[in-house]
Amino acid sequence: MRVVSAVILLVVVLTVLWLLPPWGGVAAAAVTAALAAGELAVMGARVSLGTSPAAAGAAAATVTVAFAASVMQARPDLLGVVLLALVLVACLGVLAREAPGPAVPGRAAAAVLAPIYTGLPLGAVGVVHVLYGAAATTWLLAMIAVSDSAQYYCGRAFGRRRLAPLVSPGKTVEGAVGGVLVAVVVGAVSGPMVVETLTMPAAALLALLMVLAGVAGDLFESLVKRSVGVKDSSALIPGHGGVLDRIDSHLFAAPVFYVFLRYFA
Repeated sequence: MRVVSAVILLVVVLTVLWLLPPWGGVAAAAVTAALAAGELAVMGARVSLGTSPAAAGAAAATVTVAFAASVMQARPDLLGVVLLALVLVACLGVLAREAPGPAVPGRAAAAVLAPIYTGLPLGAVGVVHVLYGAAATTWLLAMIAVSDSAQYYCGRAFGRRRLAPLVSPGKTVEGAVGGVLVAVVVGAVSGPMVVETLTMPAAALLALLMVLAGVAGDLFESLVKRSVGVKDSSALIPGHGGVLDRIDSHLFAAPVFYVFLRYFA
């Protein structure tokens, strides 16, 4: 079932990236953000920090679209307006339904975090797809996949020291180093073929920064899951857990990719 799910996911992603129009990619990113934010809201409920999954999902999708529209439609104030509204609505929602107590600040913060944590990075992915095309977006996803695979196999072959034993006991320093090195080499060779403004040194640097961010993103989600006592963010994808489990690295790597291409490439 795990292999079947992986094949279906790959087909869906490639179809979205290569066959849909650019704004179709933004719409897919918004749906993904909504699902991930909903999972985060459900996890938060386990420690009395939950918000409505539907509200979190709708807010995340809105943030994703607002990010893309603020860049593509030359309305730089749109994202700021949406974020202002998000803070106001989230705090008013907590005010309307909560009695005074020590959990109130955490609930208000969680209501704001879920849409921002998933919506902004996936908005960046949508913008990359529109501005730089399907090949660049595919390269972003491929670099994380290459790194993850290399981390797994290097960790199994050479892993001795735990990278973050309290957060993710299965990850090793040797696996992480192997994943970074492999991704940097692959990125240096393939990056200039995909994004013509990238030189080999720039592509290597970008791959390095993305992969390091991706490792941090994976560990952050593991920290959240361990803190609320769950193994997976949900059971939506058979054999793979939830949407958030599949994109945790990308949520940290995508902003690095977007900023690098936009301002430094």
